Amino acid sequence: MNVVVAGNGPPLLLVHGYPDSHDVWRHQIPALVAAGYRVIAPDTRGCGDTDMSPNVADYRVDNLVADLIALLDVLRIDKVRLVAHDWGAAMCWQLVLKHPERVERYIPMSVGHPNAYAAGGVEQKLKGYYILLIQLRGFAEWFARAFDWFGFRLLTHYPPETDNWIARQSRPGRLTAGMNYYRANLHMIFAKAAPSATVPVYGLWSSGDSFLAEKQMIASEKFVAAPWRYSRIEGATHWMQLDAPEKVNAVLLDYLR
Repeated sequence: MNVVVAGNGPPLLLVHGYPDSHDVWRHQIPALVAAGYRVIAPDTRGCGDTDMSPNVADYRVDNLVADLIALLDVLRIDKVRLVAHDWGAAMCWQLVLKHPERVERYIPMSVGHPNAYAAGGVEQKLKGYYILLIQLRGFAEWFARAFDWFGFRLLTHYPPETDNWIARQSRPGRLTAGMNYYRANLHMIFAKAAPSATVPVYGLWSSGDSFLAEKQMIASEKFVAAPWRYSRIEGATHWMQLDAPEKVNAVLLDYLR
């Protein structure tokens, strides 16, 4: 596992989503280190420079959570402040639900509690259409790469990061590894009775998010049996930490204290 560790002080774990690496936190890490935190930012399984696993089932969310717990164990961290975005937020909700003793407080960005996400209604299902496209193994990879990665550019529609993503996804096996997150966890789009979170949670959602509906984040409050807060970051796309770093950093620094 490739991991950036920077600073000294209370430990703070940052977990990225797809198709990102730890680099998506480049505007947050310096600010958090300056504020006195020990920041831990891994590349999750198959992403960035972390090793890939060979099988689709290796990317089941329980394995991804186990990776994060193992990382905390190796660093001898008993309890951590937790910030996560996109797929990172989905896996970290599971971390919070299954290992609440390891989390002091949690800031999920974009993705709400699994019950709220699964019950997100027609709007969320339409925004998540790409999940079904990715299930078409082989075709999804071809579509993403075809015509100078036209399909990938169409799916992500975030030009500021596209060249960086394509450079990483062009390495052998990396595109499939990222898609395996969605293939191994298709069940997560359907409603099920996940428990409530028992640690404080502060949900963040951005007004220009093309992939996640605001409703599923707001509804997460019903599944948090601890202090809950919510903020909407205006004028930012799904990648709010890149589009509006000043706003996001202000929220993080205030709440993490």
